[in-house]
Amino acid sequence: MRIKENWAGLLFSTPFIIGFLLFTLYPTGASLVYSFTDFNLFKSLKWVGLDNYKWIFEDKDVWISVRNTLYMVVFATPVTLIAGLLTAQLLNLKVKGLPIFRTLFYIPSIVPVIASSLVWMWVLNPGSGLINSFLGMFGVLGPNWLLDAAWTKPSLILMLAWGCGGTMIIFLAALQDVSRSLYEAADIDGAGSIRKFFNVTLPSISSIILFQLIMSLITYFQFFSQAFMLSSLSASGPDQTMQGPEKSLLFYAILLYREAFVDFRMGHASAMAWVLFVITALVTWLVFRGSKKWVTYGGE
Repeated sequence: MRIKENWAGLLFSTPFIIGFLLFTLYPTGASLVYSFTDFNLFKSLKWVGLDNYKWIFEDKDVWISVRNTLYMVVFATPVTLIAGLLTAQLLNLKVKGLPIFRTLFYIPSIVPVIASSLVWMWVLNPGSGLINSFLGMFGVLGPNWLLDAAWTKPSLILMLAWGCGGTMIIFLAALQDVSRSLYEAADIDGAGSIRKFFNVTLPSISSIILFQLIMSLITYFQFFSQAFMLSSLSASGPDQTMQGPEKSLLFYAILLYREAFVDFRMGHASAMAWVLFVITALVTWLVFRGSKKWVTYGGE
């Protein structure tokens, strides 16, 4: 009977096993091999050793993309987490029409990237955009959001904060799970709203903050979609395609994509992917190590 159950379980698991082997394990192993070769999909593999990894440390575009990516990791991560948390805190209040407000704040996170990019190109238009028109009402000259290298990345961060509904909904679920008795004890001690937020709310949801932090870091190390769309749609010439003005939108993942599917340098792209994997894994490990000092769990 036990053998039959094992075979039945294996049979039902076969679609997943086949999919994992074909679409996850094999591509991962192949990319590791390609990272040590000169390969472009149209010719046989040529072993080049560590040349692709040396190229990563020598190429100027790689360092530009690293700087742009780190900008998003350092600034977009806290902005989107804070925006999601504060929005969740507001939507956790008992007010009339709360389900409607929650729906309205969540909708931007499910809008397709292409549609939202087109909307934001109109909103950020320096001449007739919604933001600059609003600023003009007060005599303020708005910046060239998507045409000025100094403002392209802040524009993306603004767009990401607008679409933080996914982060917000997870924080909202965590806030609703905070024990009311903790707030009652804080009220007895005479704590105000700010003290209760920092001394009760944040410690109670610290494990969720850790989860959101790690997911955000992984996302922004691989930041691609919004920058790709905006840089392509706002390109003023072939030299700016997929990189934006003064290469301000050339992120690491975009350069990886360009190396793989535009220039067909699969060796370069594979090496970049493995370097990104190692860096992301290292940063995640460091965050986990540091979390022991500020994260508490339910049983603690």
